Amino acid sequence: MGYARFAVWYLRAVAFVNLLSAVWVSLGQDVRRHNQEDLFTPYLLTAGFASGVFTAFLAITMRRRKRAAWILNLGLGGAFLALLAFAMVFPEIRRYPQNWVSLALTASFVGALVLGRREFYAKGDRANPRLAALVGLGGLLVTSLFAAVLVTLTDQARGHSTFAERWRYGTLQLVSISDFRSPGIATPNWVDVAVNVLSTALVLAVLYAAFRSRRAVDPLTDDDEKRLRELLDRHGERDSLGYFALRREKSVCWSPTGKAAVAYRVVGGVSLASGDPLGDPEAWPGAIGPWLAEARAHGWIPAVMGASEEAGTVYARHGLDALELGDEAIVEVAEFTLEGRAMRTVRQAYNRVRRAGYTVRVRRHEDVFGDELAYLLRRADDWRDGATERGFSMALGRLGDPQDGRCVLLECHDAGGELRALLSFVPWGPHGLSLDLMRRDRDCDNGLMEFMVIELLLRARDGRADRDGREAITQVSLNFAVFRSVFERGARLGAGPVLRLWRSLLSFVSRWWQLESLYRANAKYRPIWEPRFLLFEKSADLPRIGIASARAEGFLP
Repeated sequence: MGYARFAVWYLRAVAFVNLLSAVWVSLGQDVRRHNQEDLFTPYLLTAGFASGVFTAFLAITMRRRKRAAWILNLGLGGAFLALLAFAMVFPEIRRYPQNWVSLALTASFVGALVLGRREFYAKGDRANPRLAALVGLGGLLVTSLFAAVLVTLTDQARGHSTFAERWRYGTLQLVSISDFRSPGIATPNWVDVAVNVLSTALVLAVLYAAFRSRRAVDPLTDDDEKRLRELLDRHGERDSLGYFALRREKSVCWSPTGKAAVAYRVVGGVSLASGDPLGDPEAWPGAIGPWLAEARAHGWIPAVMGASEEAGTVYARHGLDALELGDEAIVEVAEFTLEGRAMRTVRQAYNRVRRAGYTVRVRRHEDVFGDELAYLLRRADDWRDGATERGFSMALGRLGDPQDGRCVLLECHDAGGELRALLSFVPWGPHGLSLDLMRRDRDCDNGLMEFMVIELLLRARDGRADRDGREAITQVSLNFAVFRSVFERGARLGAGPVLRLWRSLLSFVSRWWQLESLYRANAKYRPIWEPRFLLFEKSADLPRIGIASARAEGFLP
């Protein structure tokens, strides 16, 4: 076991004992009895929920190799070791075997920190110390006032203390390790518990402010965007998600040759890339390496959403593990047809909308100007579901930008000429499109989106999708279906109990996140399903990656 791992496991073990002693009364009494008068426990071993949470937080930050956590532990541990070593000079202290054990464990922990100092390299934000001080002082003021008010309302010895004395009592309860008592003040036990919970919350807030990861390094610059577009011009047909690397809240890591790049965004301490690296596959390792190195240098968790199998194989060579996330629906234009029994339901729905008088207009963004563009943008904003723009891995996050002139816009009008829906597709190389944005009037007829997609596919098949006819569209990427194979295989005859249970769980979740309905909506076009993967370093990081992904996609605030 390495020195850093030993230090982390020491803190985990101490945190476990501290938390266990908080709920196991007899154990807590034993720990406290062995931590008084001439007896010493090892570094940070103190019965209580607050001390357990504090130690667990330190273990987490040390596991992420945070340099600031190493400095804090070395300072506290070194000071405690020096104090314990000095105390051992006195016969009444060193006569207890427990104290020698505590000295040995503490010395081992401090020694592991010193010997493993190079393993703690993750940088924090330079503003963290100032922020932690502000959070600590401001939080202490607010929580101490709240504690004073709580003591005032519940004091059973009314009239025997001033508000200043009750404020002092509440403040000392917040910052004291042991129970603090004051003459003239008598509060119920639940008040002391509530104040201890406030103290724990304040400590966690200060620790988070002190150890939080840096949010981002450098946002996408104009030069970065220009170079990325050049890579897309040369290699854009390799990945249908490539154009989404141009989202401007992303940062980018370049290979030394400039022939490949990884675009990513830092969300909640997770360095989240999406799709495949851009550029020449031979140069991908040169971009992946610096991206991983940068993530480790800042204590970020590296993860990739929606990588293809080819890119996943390359990421796996760099130490990342893979989990199949779902499938992307890709329609080959030349093979698409509404004929046949299998397409009867789709054909009937398409004909119903067409008979109702709806028409579709297809053009490039660069062909929409001035007031007309402003009107389309206004309607798109009006039809957006909620205030947050959703999407990350398969969304550009903007509409009508002059740099995106080659994107394709579909407008659907009803029989009266009123605009009812919009679709926007980004380029996928010279002969492909990827679905970016879908907006519709909530009061319009059902099936409008399907009608528009089918119109695009039919026109592309007949060579009418692009007005100038210069670029024939041969493939269209539609939505991404998360866990599609589970829905498909779980519904088959003979599916096993685990698969059926997993499908039932996903169907239940689909009531809110529309996983199954999205799969069904894509399946009606008879697409080719291309698997997409989630790449990660450690399975323990998956919950954080999941939360970061949901935040990036707009599902969580």
